[in-house]
Amino acid sequence: MSSALHDEICRVGASLFARGYVHASAGNISVRLPDGGFLITPTDACLGTLDPARLAQVDAQGVQVAGDRASKTLALHRRIYATDPEAQCVIHTHATHLVALTLEGVWSPDDILPPITPYFVMKVGHVPVIPYHRPGSPEAAREVVAAIGRYAAAGTPIRAVMLTRLGPNVWHDTPAAAMATLEELEETAKLWCLAGGNVTPLPPEAIEDLRRTFNA
Repeated sequence: MSSALHDEICRVGASLFARGYVHASAGNISVRLPDGGFLITPTDACLGTLDPARLAQVDAQGVQVAGDRASKTLALHRRIYATDPEAQCVIHTHATHLVALTLEGVWSPDDILPPITPYFVMKVGHVPVIPYHRPGSPEAAREVVAAIGRYAAAGTPIRAVMLTRLGPNVWHDTPAAAMATLEELEETAKLWCLAGGNVTPLPPEAIEDLRRTFNA
């Protein structure tokens, strides 16, 4: 079976792989289906060579109904969808520069990176850091849900979290938008690393101007 959503997941996966945002069999992509179920890339699949017919399909209860065995991160993806109704696609990668920051020292537990560029403020925003748990850990999922709820309650909803030593999870209303958010996040981490962390964040008045002007 193939559909526009199947094909879009494969297109996004191939694009991320070709440009070095993912490697080997690292990373996964999921989308929410109109019936409440989900499509997700299979476990240990290379995002650069995905087959639309082999993507895993699960129903609203998380029971697999088609395709190869679903990624072990399905539980975390489902918790993100349940916590943020606007999320329609979730992407997880092992983005090199972001993972490096969790090894050598993040900016703060509440924000892996400071707001150093306007597009980081406009397209990404806050990215809380989740302490290390093994891949697929239920505890990691609980901490991600808690972070989403904490920021929503403060009036600053998030669309990304950073799993220590693993990589970012980002979500948005389309696969293309989620990919763009991921790219902006990783490229900002690259800038931060290249500058050795010696970058002055944008001042609060500049950030507020971006928020007012672009609804960031």
